[in-house]
Amino acid sequence: MKKLSEIEIDKFSKKILEDYDNKCPGTIFKSEIKLSNEDGLLIQSKVTKLRMGRGEKVIGYKIGCVSKDTQTKMGFNQPASGTLWESEIFHSGVELEKKNYSNPAMEAEFGIRLNRDIDPKLVSFNYILESIHYIYPLIEIHNLIFNGKEPHGAELLANNALHAGVILGQENKVYDNIITDLKLIYDNEIVDSWSDKQWPNDMISEIEWLVKEQAKLNNILKKDDLILIGAYGFPVPIKNKNLIQVMSSAFGNVDAKFI
Repeated sequence: MKKLSEIEIDKFSKKILEDYDNKCPGTIFKSEIKLSNEDGLLIQSKVTKLRMGRGEKVIGYKIGCVSKDTQTKMGFNQPASGTLWESEIFHSGVELEKKNYSNPAMEAEFGIRLNRDIDPKLVSFNYILESIHYIYPLIEIHNLIFNGKEPHGAELLANNALHAGVILGQENKVYDNIITDLKLIYDNEIVDSWSDKQWPNDMISEIEWLVKEQAKLNNILKKDDLILIGAYGFPVPIKNKNLIQVMSSAFGNVDAKFI
């Protein structure tokens, strides 16, 4: 597959951002454009620079596609990552409009807040654990749109891993060896659930990967960054549902309305 030129990366990145702003993400993929996963990452990085250049603030990162089944489906051999933006962080109880998203789909997830800058040279499981200040239950919002052909890895990466926002629940101090369940609920009906998930062993295993991947881009995870540590399932479209809830027996609940 031919490597993209800088001119092509610039052109595609500007169009990706324009589409995102216009609530119709990824229209370049309707033309059956063929990009590698590496191209997708380059476009994502360029779009991040464009958004920062117009004054938007990065406040953390997401880890996605942690499931091996999802990785295979997307044509990956590792997770995916995306950037979190200050303007797209909401809090439990928020009311949002469906028209501001494209096929809005949700994931039940946990996020952590860092208590220090992360030195990639020191990173280990214990180092990461000691660097966590809070853990949150949260709802991650996605624009679940794919315009190209399978596998969709390059399209997913170019579109910031489909990320469109975060709804945060309460902050919790970190403790060792907690067992929790996690439920995703639409209009009081459970649409996905998981049980016997252990903190921290089942939750922070991919953060070391994220640190190393961002270091390749000369990015360092910083104190107070929010990190979405990976969902257990695939985003579920909300369609005609309105009340979205995530419930964790150990870490609390979060809810939002989509009208």
